[in-house]
Amino acid sequence: MPSFYIQDRTLGQMLDETVRRFPDRDAIIYVGSGTKQTWREFSETVEKLGRGLLALGVKPGEKIALWATNVPYWVAMLFAAARIGAVLLAVNTNYRDHELKYLISQSECENFVCLDSFLDYDYIAALDRLIPDLGEQPEGNVRSAEFPKLRRVICIRETTHPGIISLSKVFELSGRVSQHEYDAVCSGVVPSDVVNMQYTSGTTGVPKGVMLTHAGIVRNGYSIGEREELSENDRVVIPVPLFHCFGIVLGVMACVSHGAAMIILESFSPEKVMSSIEAEKATVLYGVPSNFTAILGHRRFKQYDYGSLRAILMSGSVCPEPLIRQVLRTMGIDAVYIPYGLTEASPVITMTAAGDTDAHRFFTVGKALDHVEVQIRDVATGSPLAPGTPGEVCCRGYNVMKGYYNMPEATAEAITSDGWLKTGDLGVLDDEGYLTITGRIKDMIVRGGENIYPREIEEDLLRMPGISDIQVVGVPSKRYGEDVVAFIIAAQGYAIGAEDIREFCRGRVAWHKVPKYVVCVDEFPKTANGKVQKIKLRERALELFPDAK
Repeated sequence: MPSFYIQDRTLGQMLDETVRRFPDRDAIIYVGSGTKQTWREFSETVEKLGRGLLALGVKPGEKIALWATNVPYWVAMLFAAARIGAVLLAVNTNYRDHELKYLISQSECENFVCLDSFLDYDYIAALDRLIPDLGEQPEGNVRSAEFPKLRRVICIRETTHPGIISLSKVFELSGRVSQHEYDAVCSGVVPSDVVNMQYTSGTTGVPKGVMLTHAGIVRNGYSIGEREELSENDRVVIPVPLFHCFGIVLGVMACVSHGAAMIILESFSPEKVMSSIEAEKATVLYGVPSNFTAILGHRRFKQYDYGSLRAILMSGSVCPEPLIRQVLRTMGIDAVYIPYGLTEASPVITMTAAGDTDAHRFFTVGKALDHVEVQIRDVATGSPLAPGTPGEVCCRGYNVMKGYYNMPEATAEAITSDGWLKTGDLGVLDDEGYLTITGRIKDMIVRGGENIYPREIEEDLLRMPGISDIQVVGVPSKRYGEDVVAFIIAAQGYAIGAEDIREFCRGRVAWHKVPKYVVCVDEFPKTANGKVQKIKLRERALELFPDAK
């Protein structure tokens, strides 16, 4: 690790170093908006925005909720907040009224930044419903009985709505804060400060605000970039949401720490990804498995040139080996990087690397990042397990979150007294330190006393002709405790039933793992960042097979 990253750094210090090294190289390109900046220009935008926020009254330690797609100024807002010691609270763009109400209240956020609208959803109207008297409030001095901490509402685009400030005005206010005042505030920020909060999906309870530090996401992003051999010569296509750790850390932090250009799409579109690769001579492509499936299946896939690509990074959910091989073969590249982690770990814990064997690249999630420890522990007792023994994946190091905001009990449940983060994932470490993920503890199916890991079945059945994608869940069974349900997306021209599955599994899959029920669907329910929502599939299985209970 180069000397600059041996010690913990703030986001501002990281950006300063990159500007010093690569002032005139491309830093950021927002596809379709005409926004393109060098590192020097980007840094100047960050400073102007930071001074404007200070002039508006934003103070160190305050939270700035950002509810927007990957639009221009998203990344600048992250760094401007970081510079002045504020905390960027990344808001899921899928959130609606009740979720926003919970987030604003639970986070006690003082500042709310949003779009005016996206597609058919009116963001401003949503705020009007949450704050009925917003239109009667003075700009920069909101008073709400429902949200007593909230003071400012800012719209990224131009608006004349009373009580809401346009971002352009925030920039105009920057002149009211002197360079000396700005520098004094920036100098008070330290690496151990919280810089980013992200709310977990809440599939196992109420959403929790994960507090991540400057040191955590800077070092994690740097280590990710090292594993994928990023440099100032790389140009990375980022089509995943910036509100998620995938976008913020694997995307932004990895690129900024290595001087690589960020090619950012407002939202995922297969054709925009393909055209961006060709037009911008991209060298690395990021995405979740469903993104790559959509790209390869697009009718215009063969019309674009992918010759500039040297690597892909696939993450966000289980990455099937057949899909990885297909992407590499079809796009004519060799390097693939598979990271593993979760938001509470800043987020990456392990990752594959250049030089790994095919077996390691396609069937494991690599080794622990530098300065991160990984253990497999017994789910029931918490005792460390020997290599080759499945159990819960736990990690310890700089990357572990500071905790859940205002939730000390939940924090204590997630992090042991000696600093180990319990991931809730099941996995196995081999003798060389390579990690294989076998599933989620809550997803594990117990049939007749036998533990069944959905991913194992999914990997096997993806080799069956006619199956485009598959997700396996459990459903209650009076006889066995649980039975296996396979939700399948069939390839075009195929019709697949339970008997076809049983025939394929005969002699390949242990009998107790063979799905009892098969459901063909057109698509899987997913989160905004592309993760399949198995909880919704389980709910659907219960509706379809009520007699199993």
